[in-house]
Amino acid sequence: VQLQASGGGLVQAGGSLRLSCAFSGRSFSSYAWFRQAPGKEREFVAAIFRSNSNTYYADSVKGRFTISRDNAKNTGYLQMNNLKPEDTAVYYCAAGGGLILSSIRLHDKYDYWGQGTQVTVSS
Repeated sequence: VQLQASGGGLVQAGGSLRLSCAFSGRSFSSYAWFRQAPGKEREFVAAIFRSNSNTYYADSVKGRFTISRDNAKNTGYLQMNNLKPEDTAVYYCAAGGGLILSSIRLHDKYDYWGQGTQVTVSS
């Protein structure tokens, strides 16, 4: 099982990026994005739980970020709009087979992780 994250880069504040997470080896009904800035703990960003209709976001990104997935391509996406300098971090996609709703924001509940992609937002 592999998760391959891509799409990061350098963007000015107010700009947009779309991250992708390609799943290989199996499909997942639930997956999430986390991020980690230098010197900080890994934090929850967004998750899809079991179907595209159940999406969850951190308060800091709600209204700006959109998580989605394309089941035919076995790929997940994180559309990030109106980016802010505080969004600068390494972004990771993660997936797990036995997630329950109450645990989707907890990074230690995920079994599989992508390698991370750097997002840098300049002011």
